[in-house]
Amino acid sequence: MAAATVGYAAGLVPSADVAAQLATGGRVDLRTQGSGNPGGANAAAVLGARWGYAVMAADIAKGAVAARLGRRLAGDTGQHLGAVMSVVGHCYPVTKGFQGGKGVGCSVGQCLTTLPAYLPVDLAVAGAVAAGPWKQRAFAATTVSSAVWVVAATLWWRRGWPNAWGGTPTAALPLAAAASTAVILQRFRAGQTRRGAGPPDRAG
Repeated sequence: MAAATVGYAAGLVPSADVAAQLATGGRVDLRTQGSGNPGGANAAAVLGARWGYAVMAADIAKGAVAARLGRRLAGDTGQHLGAVMSVVGHCYPVTKGFQGGKGVGCSVGQCLTTLPAYLPVDLAVAGAVAAGPWKQRAFAATTVSSAVWVVAATLWWRRGWPNAWGGTPTAALPLAAAASTAVILQRFRAGQTRRGAGPPDRAG
């Protein structure tokens, strides 16, 4: 419970809102500007690349910090629970009426902390898919890279491959990857429903 609570609280940190406040003095709300998503990609489009990178870095840090704190509180299982809950907190923040971002940055922080050996592959897969001829590149990249992430986590667990600082792979590793993936894809679907046409766009 402590790991879950800390993880969710980390996800609540409003990195995109802070960036908008600092960049515009509160004149811009990323939930009503651009794609309407309070994430790094929309921050880059509306506020500029520097702010977009800052939001992405902050979101990645949220997932990584949640995992590390979860591990201190409840061991390896706690790190997975904390990381997943940071994604939930980012996507469904109680402080913002449960209307958050898409959780991609937090999931990168989760992967960095719980399956670091795989992270370069994850980023390469996402980049390769995003470079394809898709109309909704962020959605395609997130879907494919997330699916491969779950498969890779399963392989690391079943084969006991070295995992750097991520701890000994257990069944919690693929379960956590699958849980975060489910939350993220649900946020994409929710965004599609709100817009009422076409697959959802920018990640964050």
